[in-house]
Amino acid sequence: MVLSNFRKKKSESSECCGPIDEVSFVNAVNARAEGPSVKVLGSGCAKCNQLEAATVAALEQLGMDTTIDHVRDFAQIASYGVMSTPALVVDGKVVSYGKVLKTEEVVAILKKIRG
Repeated sequence: MVLSNFRKKKSESSECCGPIDEVSFVNAVNARAEGPSVKVLGSGCAKCNQLEAATVAALEQLGMDTTIDHVRDFAQIASYGVMSTPALVVDGKVVSYGKVLKTEEVVAILKKIRG
């Protein structure tokens, strides 16, 4: 179902960040099936880096020893259904997109999701 939706969307619009072929998209979807994690999705622009810094600070403040993965690959970003970056993904779920969260906001999200 995800792949058929991707095919429709791909044919209906052009990609602003370069083409995303079917194989890359399928590989990206498969890469999402992993355990607990925190990811920042974005190209590496200033806003994406600000979100990453806020997330690092939030994890340190909560004493959580979690590695942050900064995903810059547009096929992987698209596999999350994110069309606006930066985005924050916690344990496989997109919890924020299209804005830079402050450290306090990330702390609140992590407390809610991870207890």
